[in-house]
Amino acid sequence: MEVAPNEDPPVCRIMDYGKYKYQRNKKVSKGHVHHTKTKEIRLRPKTGVHDIDFKVKQAIQFLKHKDKVQISVVFRGREIAHVQEGHRVMAGVVEGLMEHGKVETSPAQQGRRIVCTVAPK
Repeated sequence: MEVAPNEDPPVCRIMDYGKYKYQRNKKVSKGHVHHTKTKEIRLRPKTGVHDIDFKVKQAIQFLKHKDKVQISVVFRGREIAHVQEGHRVMAGVVEGLMEHGKVETSPAQQGRRIVCTVAPK
């Protein structure tokens, strides 16, 4: 294969053409653009502290990967009577994510769930 045709004398190299094509295609595909996805983190008002911390860590990984995170606090049965507990959980999660992202849509109640969207910085 001719490596430098403009040199005097031209430079040639003996190589595996299949390997060359593979590496060339790899370089071309490396410049792909990341399409933002929306990942969801679901919580309940009675979710434990450790479980919430674990979900926050996972959401941080999503934000570092340039994905949006939708946080949902879902109420079941009689839990809807204690909406303030759901708002407390949501506030804690949003506070944990503020270092890595910014709030795109503030927490709002939609029926039996409170929803908030956090976008990467």
